[in-house]
Amino acid sequence: MIQRKTHLDSLAIGLLIACCAFWGLQQILIKTTVAEVPPLWQATIRMVGAVALLWLWCVSRGVPLFKRDGTLPGGLVVGLLFAGEFACIYLGLQHTSASRLTVFLYTAPFWVSLLLPRWVPAERLRGLQWLGLTIAFAAVLFAFSEGFGHSGSGQLIGDAMGLAGGMLWGLTTLALRTTRLATASAEKSLFYQVGVTAAVCPVLSLALGEKWGFSYSAWAWTSIGLQTVVGAFASYLTWMWLLRHYPATQMSSFSFLTPLFALVFGVVLLGEPLTLQLMLALAGVGLGIVMVNRRRVRP
Repeated sequence: MIQRKTHLDSLAIGLLIACCAFWGLQQILIKTTVAEVPPLWQATIRMVGAVALLWLWCVSRGVPLFKRDGTLPGGLVVGLLFAGEFACIYLGLQHTSASRLTVFLYTAPFWVSLLLPRWVPAERLRGLQWLGLTIAFAAVLFAFSEGFGHSGSGQLIGDAMGLAGGMLWGLTTLALRTTRLATASAEKSLFYQVGVTAAVCPVLSLALGEKWGFSYSAWAWTSIGLQTVVGAFASYLTWMWLLRHYPATQMSSFSFLTPLFALVFGVVLLGEPLTLQLMLALAGVGLGIVMVNRRRVRP
């Protein structure tokens, strides 16, 4: 029986910040590698590697992955949603800027907060929490607002894909909490997602005519290795474990940190300027997270 907590504790907050920090760094890794390694082929390598690592992890810890437990229907749905999200992100970046796509992608917490309480009433947000969620999103929008002044011919297609990616991310969280996967191990939940994505991405890659290869630079392989080991395996496994033990609506508010971490890493690693706009956005996201996770005062 899973013991689910009603609020995030210090362990959950620390793990969430660590995951969001790496996911922000991951955007820098993808940005510096995508010119050399085609995007969906890069995603294929990541997911196949993650499947192998996860299988070795489960074998070493005795976690059953193929035991019949009624999770297959929900697992296939979650896997397809996860694969669709990745496809929308990679394909959307071909039509719109990273800043615009990021803003639309991080509408995911709103989908979670709107839909999940219909099946899990305990996840319902109060008025103050909704205000905090809105402030956090507005802060992200403010941070990336400069990128909205540069429109291209296919801008609306990319924006729509970003919005679809955010919806699919939210629906993935919804399916994880409302199907039999809610009682499955974190490892099995992740296995469905990376396994289905590892099967779908190469098909999409071939359909788009991407050239496959393995003769890449040392930096490209370092980038893909970090995306695989830390990103697609360790951080996603941590996220799955957190979803089994903590409120998903409160967890989702932390995801707004990811795009801002990407901007921070751009300042630190790429020498981009540290602006007042970024500092105000960080403060706004922090305030929103505090409001979403504020405990109700009971008499």
